[in-house]
Amino acid sequence: MPTSSASTTDSAKSAGGGVQSLERAFDLLERMADAGGEVGLSELSATSGLPLPTIHRLMRTLVACGYVRQQANRRYALGPRLIRLGESASRLLGTWARPYLARLVEETGETANMALLDGDEIVYVAQVPSKHSMRMFTEVGRRVLPHSTGVGKALLADVPDAEVRALLSRTGMPAATEKTITTPDGFLAALADVRQLGYAIDDNEQEIGVRCLAVSVPNSPTAAAISISGPAGRVTESATDKIVPVLQQVATELSEALASQSPA
Repeated sequence: MPTSSASTTDSAKSAGGGVQSLERAFDLLERMADAGGEVGLSELSATSGLPLPTIHRLMRTLVACGYVRQQANRRYALGPRLIRLGESASRLLGTWARPYLARLVEETGETANMALLDGDEIVYVAQVPSKHSMRMFTEVGRRVLPHSTGVGKALLADVPDAEVRALLSRTGMPAATEKTITTPDGFLAALADVRQLGYAIDDNEQEIGVRCLAVSVPNSPTAAAISISGPAGRVTESATDKIVPVLQQVATELSEALASQSPA
């Protein structure tokens, strides 16, 4: 019996040897995430180049599986089942990062963290504490707003200004200390400094007496940053000059390790 063209398309192998319909479905999910989590079929067709019937069939399957839901306005949004996958992936990412964070602790003497940008918030997914009796603790799973953290600045440094302003308007900019940046213009100026310097600083902005240095993890599959934090008396200007190259080197090595976990 001849196979329909739709069935042939869905079961066809991709050029890389995978299943084409799966590749297309995951591509649509990523395009939805890039668009803010909610799109219409025509938008997906325009950005993906796929015909509407193909997109409609794939979306119907994703809806049935719970990975996408259809809104009352007929647009499609990312579904709740993705949350469980994302949480598991975040934990695994933190597990992969721990040996690199441990190296940071060994070489800098300060507590090392890894954080992700999750929606409008920063979430810490891994930490290795300093061996000093006076050290910084950030609970894994803790969520904070980006504007008062070094990792937040590192993660947002390459985001367009308009998107940063929109995020800040949604979250607000409450002051954690008297040194917290509380204006969008001030925060955008700080991001410009990050781009120029190649690293971000939280100078008593989240907690008085604590300084944090952070860099983004280049080419990470999801926006990620690593940091060290410690008492301001130890994380001084002269210490910064020694710590930042170590942070940057470890971030590069972690990036390469994560790339090796992904398909070529």
